[in-house]
Amino acid sequence: MIQFEGMEIEMPKTKLEQHEEICAFRYESIEKRMESGSKRFIRMEQMIWGLYILIIGSQILGVML
Repeated sequence: MIQFEGMEIEMPKTKLEQHEEICAFRYESIEKRMESGSKRFIRMEQMIWGLYILIIGSQILGVML
């Protein structure tokens, strides 16, 4: 933006500035997807631990009966 005699004139963006804006938007989107994937991964990890407990518990029960 350039000020000329009390008026502000906005200059067109250069290709580099446009590229930087697009990349910032993309990286923000990627960050959000990674965050949601992390939450999903934690949930899957908990499910796997639950399966471990179920398998070990069923083996112990099988031996006891």
